[in-house]
Amino acid sequence: MERIGDDMMFEEILSRLPAKVVCQFKCVCKQWCYELSTPKFVLIHTRRVSNLLQKKLLSLNENTIVVDDIVSGNLEVDTRKVVTFPYDVEPSFLIIIGSFNGLILLCIRRTDANELVLWNPTTRRFKLISDDYFSRYFGRHDDTGGMYVDEHNDLKVLHINCFAGAVTARVYSRHNDSWRKLSFLKGCMLGSNFYSWSHGIYSGKTIYFTVSNYWIPPGECNIVAFDVISESFSILRFPERIQASPCQVHFLTISNKLHGIVVKYSDELTAELQCSHSSTFGAAAKDEYNSRQ
Repeated sequence: MERIGDDMMFEEILSRLPAKVVCQFKCVCKQWCYELSTPKFVLIHTRRVSNLLQKKLLSLNENTIVVDDIVSGNLEVDTRKVVTFPYDVEPSFLIIIGSFNGLILLCIRRTDANELVLWNPTTRRFKLISDDYFSRYFGRHDDTGGMYVDEHNDLKVLHINCFAGAVTARVYSRHNDSWRKLSFLKGCMLGSNFYSWSHGIYSGKTIYFTVSNYWIPPGECNIVAFDVISESFSILRFPERIQASPCQVHFLTISNKLHGIVVKYSDELTAELQCSHSSTFGAAAKDEYNSRQ
């Protein structure tokens, strides 16, 4: 054991264990509890867990929260489990804003004030991260966000709120346990009630959102990209080959590459899967946005 060393023990052996077992090993001693709680270990562990073949689907039903295993692309309903949310609240009052490496960002809708919670359904651990700003009412299409880990291994939570025609972007630091405001794009109208924001999808050091307008003009779609390194926003147009009026576009990652499911409405409903490379978006992003001002 002495010849193995701490780095080999924690980074190469314990980081390969399931999350529940890691939590049990934190009870061995104070040193193990500290080492298994460091941002470095959490990052290594989450990366290895995310590469496992077995995935899980969490669903919010009216009265219960269930978790199903996904094996080879199929839903294994025989292994369905019911999980309990850490707060005494009906699942119908919960809104999932985003997810990242097993963590889920949820909003609890209350009559007096809303709350934002980070929750790991596997380990059952959670943290309330909302501050006084979140006393404003949450709408299903008015709030969105995403999560990422910065270059200092600090978990960050991006929250975007659209209210009274304005877009407010804020970022939470898990290390500092505090929020700070970010600069959003000036002169854009994406905070209008005509626009609907998707959840953020992380790919290639960038969080992508689709912002769609189904009213005036119908079918307008935009891509808002948030660079997690510079913590800056840019607005992009969809490539001409996937433009349709009206249409819906939903982002997802497949093999660490950004893809978009394009749903078009014409004489019949069609859906296409498009692979989008980040480099094809980013080159002229800011120039294109500035040229339209």
